[in-house]
Amino acid sequence: MLTALLDHLPRLPAFRVLLAEPDSTSHGLLQAAHPFVTAGLYHHRPGPLILLTARSETAQEIAAQLAQWLPPPVENGQETAARILVFAEPDSLPYERIRWSSATRQQRLTALAALQSRTQIPPIVVASARALAQKTLPARELRLALRPIAVGDFVRLEQMALTWAQTGYNPVDVVEEPGAFARRGGIVDIWPPNLPNPVRIDLFGDEVESLRIFDPATQRTLRRVDSVQIGPGSEVLSKFGPAALERLGVRGGSLTDPSNLDAAGAEESPLLDPRLLLAVREELRLEVDHLSQGHSFHGIEWYLPYFYAQPATLVDYLPPASTLVIDDAAELVATLHDLEEQAAALHGELVRSGDLPHAFLPSFVPAAELTERITAGQPIILGYGTLAGADTSSHSDLARSFVPGPRYGGKIKQIAGDVAKERRDGAALVLVTRQAARLQEALQEAGVIAHVQSELGRAPAPGSVSLVQGVIGEGFVMRGLEDEAAGFDLHFLTDTELFGWSKPRARRRSPRHSTVAPELFFADVKPGDHVVHLEHGVGIYDGLVTLELGGLTREYLQVSYARGDKLYVPVHQAERLSRYVGAGEATPAVNRLGTADWQLVKERARRAVADIADDLLKLYAERELVGGHSFSPDGPWHQELAASFAYEETDDQLDAIDEVTRDMESERPMDRLICGDVGYGKTEVAVRAAFKAIVDGKQVAMLVPTTVLAQQHFRTLSNRLNRFPVRVEMLSRFRTPAQQEQIIQGLAEGRIDMVVGTHRLLSRDLDFKNLGLLIIDEEQRFGVAQKEKLKQLRTQIDVLTLSATPIPRTLHMSLSGVRDMSAITTPPRERLPVHTVLSEYDDNLVRQAIERELARNGQVFVVHHRVRNIEHLADRIRHLVPQARVVVGHGQMPERALENVMLQFAEGEYDVLVATTIIENGLDIPNANTMIINRADRFGLAQLYQLRGRVGRSAQRGHCYLLYDKHAALSYDARRRLSAIIESSEELGAGFRIAMRDLEIRGAGDLLGARQHGHIDSVGFDLYTRLLAQAINEAKRRKHLFDQALRKQDGDQADGAQEVQETQDTPAPEIAPVTLDGTEQLTDLEGPFDLADPLAPPVLLDLPIEAKIPESYIAEETIRLQMYRRIAGMTHLKSIDEMRKELIDRFGAVDDENAAPEEVENLFFLIRVKILALKAGVQNIGRELDQLVIRSEALENMNRPAMQHRLRQAFGAPGEDLPEDAFPRVARRAIYLPLDDAEAWRTALVRTLEIMAYG
Repeated sequence: MLTALLDHLPRLPAFRVLLAEPDSTSHGLLQAAHPFVTAGLYHHRPGPLILLTARSETAQEIAAQLAQWLPPPVENGQETAARILVFAEPDSLPYERIRWSSATRQQRLTALAALQSRTQIPPIVVASARALAQKTLPARELRLALRPIAVGDFVRLEQMALTWAQTGYNPVDVVEEPGAFARRGGIVDIWPPNLPNPVRIDLFGDEVESLRIFDPATQRTLRRVDSVQIGPGSEVLSKFGPAALERLGVRGGSLTDPSNLDAAGAEESPLLDPRLLLAVREELRLEVDHLSQGHSFHGIEWYLPYFYAQPATLVDYLPPASTLVIDDAAELVATLHDLEEQAAALHGELVRSGDLPHAFLPSFVPAAELTERITAGQPIILGYGTLAGADTSSHSDLARSFVPGPRYGGKIKQIAGDVAKERRDGAALVLVTRQAARLQEALQEAGVIAHVQSELGRAPAPGSVSLVQGVIGEGFVMRGLEDEAAGFDLHFLTDTELFGWSKPRARRRSPRHSTVAPELFFADVKPGDHVVHLEHGVGIYDGLVTLELGGLTREYLQVSYARGDKLYVPVHQAERLSRYVGAGEATPAVNRLGTADWQLVKERARRAVADIADDLLKLYAERELVGGHSFSPDGPWHQELAASFAYEETDDQLDAIDEVTRDMESERPMDRLICGDVGYGKTEVAVRAAFKAIVDGKQVAMLVPTTVLAQQHFRTLSNRLNRFPVRVEMLSRFRTPAQQEQIIQGLAEGRIDMVVGTHRLLSRDLDFKNLGLLIIDEEQRFGVAQKEKLKQLRTQIDVLTLSATPIPRTLHMSLSGVRDMSAITTPPRERLPVHTVLSEYDDNLVRQAIERELARNGQVFVVHHRVRNIEHLADRIRHLVPQARVVVGHGQMPERALENVMLQFAEGEYDVLVATTIIENGLDIPNANTMIINRADRFGLAQLYQLRGRVGRSAQRGHCYLLYDKHAALSYDARRRLSAIIESSEELGAGFRIAMRDLEIRGAGDLLGARQHGHIDSVGFDLYTRLLAQAINEAKRRKHLFDQALRKQDGDQADGAQEVQETQDTPAPEIAPVTLDGTEQLTDLEGPFDLADPLAPPVLLDLPIEAKIPESYIAEETIRLQMYRRIAGMTHLKSIDEMRKELIDRFGAVDDENAAPEEVENLFFLIRVKILALKAGVQNIGRELDQLVIRSEALENMNRPAMQHRLRQAFGAPGEDLPEDAFPRVARRAIYLPLDDAEAWRTALVRTLEIMAYG
């Protein structure tokens, strides 16, 4: 934090004048000083501040730098998120009918509400020209819609819900995005877009009993607050829908009203333009119906020009005593005029194509009018030019006070010498660098003592040197600071000046995301789905039903089987059911109840997985026995490499780096999967690992699936390691045969430290002198033969795998502990979800998409599914957009030609790249932010996700168009794939979920070899993985017993005898299931089943209690079923308390004791009994007359008199004479407990099971 430097600004006479008498003359200030001076204006002038700049990426960059200069605000004694807000650009261009994302709505409304709030800390709002030009709701309407709610207030729930619906909120079952609210009895969840998290309102009658901020991912409370301000759900207040229709000239509240069908009606309303396409007219008809009823809908922002008589812009929100700052007036005005010209061209194009009514009003304020509004705000212009359009080059006194800092390019001795000289001359020096420790040593050698700090505690005095460990943009020299004795200069230098590194960009540091909920592993079951019951086989799920048996009302999951058979599954056994996922697309056969068919199918699959389990165990046991190279701890070079990273690492990234470092420093060969979304920083983890291996004298191979990706990684690694004595080479068909031969020889002789290549790296003629680390990028793209070679390597060297959408086998092995996994789930700070459109192929749409991207100086990917007619598509694009420079790239081109195409496109020589899926993996071109996928129905879900991940990798929002042939019918699976990718378009970091969704859609596929297909089809993927996990556990137990026998044979009689006795006394040795490296296994909250006993037998329970989730508590059946599945799947007692807290948090308590409803508490009691029964080996607990009967075959082998005595001790008080029938009675295969009206049997049952399980 560098806030202390702002205290020096008032020492500048020119800055004091600016504070006292701000004017609108241009200052011509050094660009690097703009964030610093802006922060100073905010720091020394009370009130909000708006900063206007030309482009979106500049706005993001300035906002990130302002966060370095200003301290986080403090509210109620706690630091909160800094009130530095970016006013987002709309997702659509003017006149386009594209819905705004929830992130865009949230960013815009947060900024507008902050400017109008009188209770919050004044904000800094940074806006680009396009965000500024967009019309929005008047400030008065926002103020009226801002409603404070405090604990103790009295509200009318029905009226409040109606008000929310009229101000842009959508009613939902579960609140997961801004602009939504949900009601559950006396609990109301709402996510105001002006707040970073949703709010849970607890009502006691009409009184607000509590207000809680909660996490939308886990639905759990984060903290309690005393009050909140709830703003509108949208900039378009749907209550003004009827007024908007009046302005549109629509009579009768419907386009089909007879008064609108005559010639006069068509002339009066633009929505009745006869030139509109039929599909557009149908959409408008439905939207007009919503508007007439005052309802909100997706895409309502298109009507914003008609909702308000006097729409506002951001500058109209400037309150009194506020500051308006312009980054560069000349560029801002020029950009506003450019946007106006582009809008006019787009208007004409959309009208000609029938997508826009001819007389529709613009959604933006014209440049001339907007300039007048800005001028009225008396802006301070930091850069060049005036709002009148004049270009000025004069410099003010303020500008002359700032000059660029010297550039050293990493010359440490020169830096130390200059710092010593400037210090002697009385200057104050502040050096912000990631190599502070290295500079400290150099300065000490030059006689300058400087301590490394994480932040500046106070303003540096003249003649002082401050070293700050950190990251910030460019520096400057501030001259002419006044002091009591004499003037002095302030030298503020960063890594840009010191080492010549490019300007770093901060990544967001956020809390760790919650663990994946169990219901995410396999898609939620809904009526009509095929399901698999572990004991009864494949059936069809019908839904939740209520039955009354023995005077007790209970809820069951009903499943239909062949010949009309019905199975009613108790809710506490919901985990026995899973959705059917097979190896292909075929519909499974439904089993019959009461036959042996299902058991035969399970037995065949069980035998098949036994061989695989042995193979896996052997492979990973060899890793344990062989022993790998233990790499040395990190040293100064490693710190220097880390310091040169041009981003600030996220917490997830740092955790992954630490885990890889620990793995490499251990003696066991590493086998770790880094699972992170595209662009989340997986490559940097690999760079650190590679460098660690190279420093220890080992060679590194990086295996990638495509030549294009090899080229990309080769350039990245070369740039990152070029300051060290490291030689990196690439081996792919981009290299000539002679070059390949030289590289192979260099690897054999040890002259090459690292090689990046395709499957050529696995060739037999390739030998390494001392290979120590293999990095595999996108493992799912390699075939069976390559994976066999990789499997052999895993027992000998360290292996690091990178993937955004891992194959199901890799994912399951990582989740189950066979392979280690690190997840990077934190997106970069500037990352926005990619706007995704699904449409029939249309020339106008393609032209608009390309022209939109070219208008912001970007580039476009066009992906085609086959090489055969790719040139035809490229010619079509050249015809549609003549001004675009179009080039074609595909895998069948000559190597040199393909390499040149990719390099030229990366360097901006072409605007549009028409390519096959060769660009799918790893290609990183930040300037390319539009992706058009032709025949998207021909691609897999993971492929579509990877392709979409190629865009939106910078501060610009990416656009992805999924196009299909209008003349071809979409298959069922194609529709599901396209729907899934559209569903994830609003979500960052969905790769992990996409991998599981892909498994569900396309089936399990070739997970463990072709011979397993039939078994996966017959039992489903969930049961198959349970069988595999069980087989691995059994193989490990056999190995454990075999090792015991060997030790006994070798003469270790004492230890051997003790171990054998222990083996006889216990059913099986306590071996952590599947986790071969000794790491802690996943709990039931993290996995789809218990890995310790994946095929645990069902426990039949018939207790005299009603155990269910009442509809009055959770009304929605889908959520209720989801809760049943999670509760029934719990296998640890501590999880019950966590689940109880979650239910009470989300759905409320029923009494003052802060408990769930009685039926829910009974359900938790059932689960507690089930967990204990499993540990005790109990199969059945039921009722016989007035007794509970605990049935267990294990009792036959127990000392029953001793058990009877132990139970008497547990239940009888000392000196108390109880009748015989008050105690549990131990029989040969059962224990009998008396039932009583006081329900003391509950305690007795739990205590008995605890004694049986734990002794």
